Amino acid sequence: MVSRGEEKPLASWMGEDLIGGGIRKTLTIILRSGGCRFNRCRMCGYRFERYPAMTEDELASRMLAQIQWIEENYPSDSYDLVKIFTSGSFFDPVEVPAEVRDRLGILIRGKIAIAETRPEYVTPEVLRSFLDRIDDGSHEVPLYVAIGLETTNDSIREKSIDKGFTFADFIHASSIARDAGVGVKAYLMLKPLFLTESEAVADMKTSIAEVAPYADLISMNLCTVQRRTELEYLWKKGAYRPPYLWSGLEILLSTNEAVSCDPVGGGYIRGPHNCGDCDRDIKKAIDEYSLTFNRDLIRGAFEKECGCREEWQYIREHEMPWCMPLTR
Repeated sequence: MVSRGEEKPLASWMGEDLIGGGIRKTLTIILRSGGCRFNRCRMCGYRFERYPAMTEDELASRMLAQIQWIEENYPSDSYDLVKIFTSGSFFDPVEVPAEVRDRLGILIRGKIAIAETRPEYVTPEVLRSFLDRIDDGSHEVPLYVAIGLETTNDSIREKSIDKGFTFADFIHASSIARDAGVGVKAYLMLKPLFLTESEAVADMKTSIAEVAPYADLISMNLCTVQRRTELEYLWKKGAYRPPYLWSGLEILLSTNEAVSCDPVGGGYIRGPHNCGDCDRDIKKAIDEYSLTFNRDLIRGAFEKECGCREEWQYIREHEMPWCMPLTR
């Protein structure tokens, strides 16, 4: 076993989330793991945050030490909900050994858990095993699987993201989860590579409508530029701009679905941003909306005047897609 103090999660923090009809105290943890086996998504920098190659026993020992660190630094009564992220998929047995999942499940028993994974690792066996550890009967839905679907458009997901699965794969995983009494959370991403602002907004509106029947929770992520990614390479070449915060507001106002949004990096050059003058107020409105779903918050932000709104409208009307060859 790795000694205390040598290992801790990549990141961990406390926050709040609206789930199960109330605002929950949330512990978010990002565990360093064996790494995503797919390892190809164009915008993902987390795939580099992995341990070097090692035996399963060595990996389990290091990850168990991270869980021990969580136990020592976050008292059980300080949170109600746990959001679990890794370099890829929490339910991949190669990336996260079963004994690590079991140990974390025992630690957070009685809490609501949201665990991110690719759809191919959603199986009845793995869901039942983790549910047995965490479920003490306190919650109607104690576990949600969170899948980074990004878009319901298979062509965009393949060409712009290189995600390696289809919308049908997501639907199949959703069916397995619901049959097991597990909820489903869909992560959608606004403006992956190669889309204009207008195309990205249209795709997100369609994706929200199409994923709603299969997801209990929907989260819209506004794309950010992470380091050491293909997205960053093209951004530095001037071939990509993160989405406008105006676009996020428009999308949230256009749907009757309860879509949460956390504009990570909002107002910064690598994150979703407008001009710099209105960014902070818009980000605050989106954050507050995600805890209340009070549409007046985002409607008020959307109706405020700022000079960059005209720029955004011009971009929406005149920005042209790149003429990219469809074959090699």
